[in-house]
Amino acid sequence: MADNRPTPSPGAGSARESAPASTHIDEAVAHSHDHAYSPSGEHGGHSHDHSHAGASTKRLGWALTVTGAIVVAELVGAFWSGSLSLAADAGHMVVDASGLVIALIAARLMRRPRDEKHTWGWARSEVLAATLQAGMLLIICAIVAWEGAWRLLSPPEVEAGPMLLVGIIGLASNVVSLAILAGGRDANLNMKAAFLEVANDALGSVAVIVAAGAEWAFGWTRADAIASLLIAALMAPRALTLLRRSVAILMEQAPANVDVTELRAHMLDVDGVLDVHDLHVAAVSSHLVTVTAHVTVSEHADGPSRDRIVHQLGECACHHFPIAHSTFQLECAQHASHEHIEH
Repeated sequence: MADNRPTPSPGAGSARESAPASTHIDEAVAHSHDHAYSPSGEHGGHSHDHSHAGASTKRLGWALTVTGAIVVAELVGAFWSGSLSLAADAGHMVVDASGLVIALIAARLMRRPRDEKHTWGWARSEVLAATLQAGMLLIICAIVAWEGAWRLLSPPEVEAGPMLLVGIIGLASNVVSLAILAGGRDANLNMKAAFLEVANDALGSVAVIVAAGAEWAFGWTRADAIASLLIAALMAPRALTLLRRSVAILMEQAPANVDVTELRAHMLDVDGVLDVHDLHVAAVSSHLVTVTAHVTVSEHADGPSRDRIVHQLGECACHHFPIAHSTFQLECAQHASHEHIEH
C-alpha cells in the first residue's frame, strides 16, 4: 500500500489511501474548513460549538422552569373557569414542557464526543428531538380542534374572570421564556423548535385573553371555542414546517441551501476531473452538511496530481457551499465496471 499525504490547508485536514497500482483506484478523503459543528473535536469549531451547547442547555433549563409554573397556573385556571381555550393552552404548555425536556436532553447529548460506535457523535439528537416535538404539537392540535368544534356547536358556560387573570399571567410568563430563548434560537434546529413552541404559547395566551374579554364584555359564549380553534390553527403550520425540516434531514435529503447540480458543475471545473458520479449530499444535523462522491480522473494522473485534485475539491465544497465534511473517492474510468452501487 502506498501512502501519500497532501499538505493540509489551514484549519482543514486531508488523508489519502491508495489501493494497489494494478487497480488504478485511489480513495481520498478531504475535510473542508470547519465553519460549523465538527463532531470529532479535531478542529477549532468543536470547542466553539460546545460553548453554544452549554449556553443552550442553560437557556432551556430556565425556560423549562418558567413553562412548568405556567402549566400549573393554567390547569388550575381551566378547572376553575371551565374554559376550553385555557385548557387547550395548558395542554399545549404540557407538550411544550415535555418538548423542552426533550430539547434539554438533546442539548446535553450533542455535547458528547464521538466514539467508534457513534462516529458522528450525537449530533443528530437535535433532529430527533425536533421531530418528537413537532409530532406532539400536531396531536394536541387535532385534539383541541375536535373539542373546539363540538363546543362551537354547543357552547358551555365559562367564567371569564379567572380565565382572563390566568391568560394575563401566562402571557407575561411566555414573554419571559421568549426573552430567555431568543439569543439562542438560531443555534440549531432543536433550539429553534423550543423557541417556536414558546412563541406559540404566547399567541395562545393572547387568544385566551381576547376570548375572556369577549365573554366578559359581551356575553359571547362561543368566544372560548373560537379561541381554542385559533390556538390549534396557530400551532399546526409551525409544527408541520418543523416536522418537514426534521424528516428531510432524517431522510438524508440534500439541504435546501446546497444546489447539487451546481456543486457537480463546480467539481467538474477542477482541472483533472473527468466525471463525477455517485454524488451524495446530506445533513447529519442542522449545521453539519456532508458530501461524498466518486470522482473519475485519468489513469495516468500521478500522486501529486491526485493530491491537488483532492485539495481543490475540498476547498470548493467548503468555500462555495455550506459543507463541513467531504469525502471523495478518486478512480480511473475503467473502475466503473467494477462498482456495485445500489442507487
